[in-house]
Amino acid sequence: MKNRSQLIGIQARPIKQRGVVLFFALIALLAMSLAAVALIRSVDTSTMIAGNLSFKQSATSSGDTGIEAAVLWLAALDAANSNLNILLDNTHPLNITGGSNTAIDPFSGLNTGDWRSSGYYSSVNFAVSLTDGTGILWGDADSTLVLPSPDSSGNTIRYVIQRMCRTGNLAVGAASCLFSGALQDNNGQNIPLPQEVCSGTGCPVAGQTPQIRITARTTGPKNTVSYVQAFVY
Repeated sequence: MKNRSQLIGIQARPIKQRGVVLFFALIALLAMSLAAVALIRSVDTSTMIAGNLSFKQSATSSGDTGIEAAVLWLAALDAANSNLNILLDNTHPLNITGGSNTAIDPFSGLNTGDWRSSGYYSSVNFAVSLTDGTGILWGDADSTLVLPSPDSSGNTIRYVIQRMCRTGNLAVGAASCLFSGALQDNNGQNIPLPQEVCSGTGCPVAGQTPQIRITARTTGPKNTVSYVQAFVY
C-alpha cells in the first residue's frame, strides 16, 4: 500500500500534450481571417462599382449639356444669317464645313462675333469613326469644347455636328441630304413644316426637313467616357 507522499508524487507528474487543440484553433483562426478579408474586399468592390456607376451617370447627364450647346450654336448662326436661303445659297454658314469665320447681323451689317466651329461638318463620312480614336480625335482641331471646362462635376464636354448630307459645302437642295419623314403634332407642340416656311425651287419635299446629327463626348473622373447622340432638324 502506497503512502501519502507517494500518491502526491504520482499526481504531480505532468501529463503529456500532443498540441491537437492548438492545431485546430490555428486552422479556425486562419479560416476566420480569410473570411474577414473576403468580406472587406467584397464591400470595397461594391463601393467601387457604385462609385463608377455614379461617375458614368454624371458623364451621361453632362452629355446633354453638349447637345444643348450645339443646338444653341446652330440656332444662333442660322438667326444671324437669316438673310441667306440655306436651301439654295452655298454661302450660308451652315452649308460650309466649320460654319463661318464671322457672322454679320443682317439688320445692322455689323460683325456679331466669330461663329466658326472646328466641330461642324457640312457632310457626313460614315467611314470616319466617332469612338474608336482613329477618325474624330476629339481635340481642338476636330471638335468643339463646351465651356466652362471642366464643369461643376469635373466633366469635360465636346461636341461634333454633322449635317446628314453626302456632299459638303453645298446648299441643302444640291447636297443629297437625309431628310426626316413627315412631321406631326407632338404632344400639342406644332412644328412648322418646310412648305409652311419655304417656297420655290430648292425647298425640301413637303413634310420633310434635312437632318443634323449631334454627338457629345464627355470625359470625367477615373477615365470615365460617355457618348450621347441626337438628331435635330
